[in-house]
Amino acid sequence: MKLVRKDLEKDNAGQVTLIPEEPEDMWHTYNLLQVGDSLRASTIRKVQTESSTGSVGSNRIRTTLTLCVETIDFDSQACQLRVKGTNIQENEYVKMGAYHTIELEPNRQFTLAKKQWDSVVLERIEQACDPAWSADVAAVVMQEGLAHVCLVTPSMTLTRAKVELNIPRKRKGNCSQHDRALERFYEQVVQAIQRHINFEVVKCVLVASPGFVREQFCDYMFQQAVKTDNKLLLENRSKFLQVHSSSGHKYALKEALCDPAVTSRLSDTKAAGEVKALDDFYKMLQHEPDRAFYGLKHVEKANEAMAIDTLLISDELFRHQDVATRARYVKLVDSVRENMGTVRIFSSLHVSGEQLGQLTGVAAILRFPVAELSDQEGESSSEED
Repeated sequence: MKLVRKDLEKDNAGQVTLIPEEPEDMWHTYNLLQVGDSLRASTIRKVQTESSTGSVGSNRIRTTLTLCVETIDFDSQACQLRVKGTNIQENEYVKMGAYHTIELEPNRQFTLAKKQWDSVVLERIEQACDPAWSADVAAVVMQEGLAHVCLVTPSMTLTRAKVELNIPRKRKGNCSQHDRALERFYEQVVQAIQRHINFEVVKCVLVASPGFVREQFCDYMFQQAVKTDNKLLLENRSKFLQVHSSSGHKYALKEALCDPAVTSRLSDTKAAGEVKALDDFYKMLQHEPDRAFYGLKHVEKANEAMAIDTLLISDELFRHQDVATRARYVKLVDSVRENMGTVRIFSSLHVSGEQLGQLTGVAAILRFPVAELSDQEGESSSEED
């Protein structure tokens, strides 16, 4: 993401002009937009024209519109963003108050104005404009007959290809059908890797599977690479890292990212940091439940006691339509930071973010034990009796 201009007042009202440069930037833009914001961007509008003879025709005209945002639709697979709203600035082709939908695209500038730019939104702009935050991890999660080729970016786990092939069972004395089908399957996975993984950016490719599938696949891939003199694979051989997973489904990627060998290799990536934080939370919940809280009410109570060491929060919560609810989450983040705690904002499009979402989207690892909120409520109600 390229920051063109930032004009903010002392009360944090103002506008920011940005150019999304990669598909992931569309995800960042989706998280910046809120209902009620004003968005100015170039767009195409169908305009009816009347000729001197009175015949009516329609032309598609490119114009720049400023909309008051009403609905925001994001397609995570295509990384496309559609924003619908009403025109709030005079335009020769579009009446004031008329509805229009702007499709935001990579490499096309837009200006976003807000009445209040909070700390979470400003931090996201900083991260999006930092070139170090890019997709530097790829993963192939596989089992016999099923493979997912994914890109693990700081904010998303994107499935780039799914390879599915029926593998016949081995028969006594005849394994040829099974072996041929397996070879076809491996070949399709190799093609998907070459098509979807940019080795100039990717620092590490995880190959995860149950059993010996990953070893057999990697042996096949590099034997074929030697035979065909495939320089792309041979030059990047050191980037492939084999790890265990329970299956070839996308959700098994979390296990692979938790592997200590992977964590040390990916120690500089945000994705690994998120997974480790969530793993630490679950361990704490198991061994010292008084130091692991989840749910907004419980976490706020822990924050009042200045007990939060690490706050885990999903970015989905900052897209809440209710301004007061959103402000409550922002206040929690700011307060934890003021109390010298660490804040990890998880992406809801990440496997770790999906898991945090199942725990209400907000959780905390505490510095010291805090009595359960439910215990306190129980005590206060018995006192009232």
